[in-house]
Amino acid sequence: MRADGTPFGVTLIAPAGCDAALAALGRAFHADTALPLGATGTAQPPLAAISARAADNEIAVAVVGAHLSGMPLNRELTSFGARFLEESATAADYRLFLLPGAPAKPGLIRVDAGGAAIAVEVWALPADEFGRFVASVPPPLSIGTLALADGRKVKGFLAEAVATQGARDISAFGGWRAFMAQAKLPA
Repeated sequence: MRADGTPFGVTLIAPAGCDAALAALGRAFHADTALPLGATGTAQPPLAAISARAADNEIAVAVVGAHLSGMPLNRELTSFGARFLEESATAADYRLFLLPGAPAKPGLIRVDAGGAAIAVEVWALPADEFGRFVASVPPPLSIGTLALADGRKVKGFLAEAVATQGARDISAFGGWRAFMAQAKLPA
């Protein structure tokens, strides 16, 4: 609302396939205003009460590297019909490595001790496309089960531990985006 009491609107625009991310951003923006829902005067539900979940015919998949929104391989997810659910983080028992070779890519492994929470995005992939997606993942990456910070278990990208031997540990950055921003590497 403007200072004179006149309402105004905001339009959010993003590339195709980013509707869920825009809706989440719009919801967070609206919640920050503390305004009621439209002309009804109904209070907004608490932001934490709204949570995106995969439907019964979908499989939640956590991505950690080039499949993140805006990254080069995100189009692979969307080409399989995936939809963005949320930003999240792993439980604090993972390590993230810069795998050798080009293009730059991360490898996530679970560790017994000395781990960290790593930023991820969770996407909903149609169950009938899951097998084709998994088959497209090249070694040393694989799809396994990740533990999220909130205790949920989802499928997600992992790396073969042998691929991380001698690789740079980038866990301290907290995620691939933060590392890429600091390293100024091409996405």
